[in-house]
Amino acid sequence: MTRRLAQVARKVGVSEATVSRVLNGKPGVSEATRQSVLTALDVLGYERPTQLRGERARLVGLVLPELQNPIFPAFAEVIGGALAQQGLTPVLCTQTKGGVSEADYVELLLQQQVSGVVFAGGLFAQADAPHDHYRQLAERDIPVVLINASIDGLDFPCVACDDAVAVEQAWRHLTSLGHERIGLILGPSDHVPSNRKLEAARVVAESVGTPLPDEFVVRSMFSLEGGQATAARLLDRGVTGIVCASDPLALGAIRAARRRGLSVPADVSVVGYDDSAFMNCTEPPLSTVRQPIEAMGRAAVELLCAQLQGTRTHAGELLFEPELVLRGSTTQPPTA
Repeated sequence: MTRRLAQVARKVGVSEATVSRVLNGKPGVSEATRQSVLTALDVLGYERPTQLRGERARLVGLVLPELQNPIFPAFAEVIGGALAQQGLTPVLCTQTKGGVSEADYVELLLQQQVSGVVFAGGLFAQADAPHDHYRQLAERDIPVVLINASIDGLDFPCVACDDAVAVEQAWRHLTSLGHERIGLILGPSDHVPSNRKLEAARVVAESVGTPLPDEFVVRSMFSLEGGQATAARLLDRGVTGIVCASDPLALGAIRAARRRGLSVPADVSVVGYDDSAFMNCTEPPLSTVRQPIEAMGRAAVELLCAQLQGTRTHAGELLFEPELVLRGSTTQPPTA
């Protein structure tokens, strides 16, 4: 017991006597200090005293679909930092192939009595995926914030980059350079943000007079290899420009072009999406549409904290404006 008191006291920066008062439910401790002590117990792996176990921990689940795409570690860094500033401790839950499922993570987080959960990508973005674990969170009145897609039938607030604006920026850039045969690489058919991008692409293509036939739209898993395989099909069909739903897909498209002896951008132009880390260091540097990660991550934490404080939050989507970043992977199409 003495060792536990000492560890918690060091973690929080208070005296052992203060920790003892919190654990024994004694008065004379501020609410902020009390919550810090309880959070330290959770982080250090100690069980709370029986009389305190009914309270939620100052832990917040941060559920990510993967870490290979650098956009997700970027979101984790922003959200984790913003949570820490609010006295909340993020619990990172990352899915791996054949590993713990998203539903299993939710169950584990509920067992830890988390204060809330932020989902930055995941099954909620797939219309055909199971959503029962989200409903479980709603039924238990756990504050939740979603990033980049919302769930029909659930009133979780959502922070999203405007997919329609992102595609319009990329498309108009390529058409301004003279491209008329533009292909589109998207995620799986039930991926909500990808379908929003497709709808927007059809609208802008019609408005600028560059038709988007079905054979110029391909679907892929979000990976470099997926981008390479699907871009190869688009190159077979004669596209001169490719708009991609993620930066890894765009890097795969560049690899596909090079494997055919084509030059990027002299023979084919490629535009990514996200502006994730090191895209200015690729060869050529990638033209891409930037998500405002800092603003979106901080807004997600603000929405979560508002729920924790009992404030009614915006139940729909907060749409953030993307920014087209021009680098070296786009230029005029080759002349006949």
